[in-house]
Amino acid sequence: MDNKNPIFSRLDQQTTGGSGFAYAEGRAAYDQAGRSPFPPVQTGVPVGAPQGSVYEPITDRMTIDDVLIRTGMTLAVLIPMAFVGWVTAPAMPMLFVGAMVVGLVLGLVNTFKRQVSPALVLLYAAAEGLFLGGISYAYDVWAQSIGYQGLVSQAVMGTLVAFVVMLALYKSRLVKVNGRFQRIMLVAMVSYLVIAMASFVSALFGVGGGWGFYGVGALGILLAVAGVGLAAFSLMLDFESITRGIQAGLPSRESWRMSFGLLVTLIWLYLEILRLLAIIAVSSRD
Repeated sequence: MDNKNPIFSRLDQQTTGGSGFAYAEGRAAYDQAGRSPFPPVQTGVPVGAPQGSVYEPITDRMTIDDVLIRTGMTLAVLIPMAFVGWVTAPAMPMLFVGAMVVGLVLGLVNTFKRQVSPALVLLYAAAEGLFLGGISYAYDVWAQSIGYQGLVSQAVMGTLVAFVVMLALYKSRLVKVNGRFQRIMLVAMVSYLVIAMASFVSALFGVGGGWGFYGVGALGILLAVAGVGLAAFSLMLDFESITRGIQAGLPSRESWRMSFGLLVTLIWLYLEILRLLAIIAVSSRD
């Protein structure tokens, strides 16, 4: 199953026979050795690997522990930076706006970079932490102005609950992450992106009180719920990519790419839940 998540799609190319950085480190040799009816000759070089080339056996394979540790490291950077973004937002609101731009650029670089860079992944986590802290503060101040308390804490809790539920569904196989699941997700995500862009344009003309389609009564709530659902189920695609990467024997350093992809989805999920709660707060006031 090919994953349409651009962060993980490069990994799919290597685990399905395409060329790429993992191939350059021994995948072809291991595959050939695995198919051969005869044991490989103990020459110190994998069967099929050109002498003197960059083809070398992968001795340090990625494990689930590697992914968990790297994900923990990115969160250990993101959470303190979110606190900094929250504290500095009142006096320096442009700081988290600038962090949003930097995070977007770093996200694109990390997504399409051939060789994963731990430093850039951690820088992305730092920039996104500043942005999330600032935008969360802005949401919280707005929510309190209309008498709604605990918006941000509810969004954080909702993100954690959604993560645990999706992981449980994936582990139990109650939802099968197969080709059909992927195609449905692809169509849904493209459709949602088109609607979101149209909503953004309409918001510039005052539709929905500046919320775009998200501020149009029941339609806005349905769109926000759809956004939360898509982000949540995208976690299952990430879990499947991690599982396949481990089964394919990718190098340990690829756990950084896995943790980056997981972090991107978690940030998206948190922002969608934050917006949903804000729309519910407006609706409850009315």
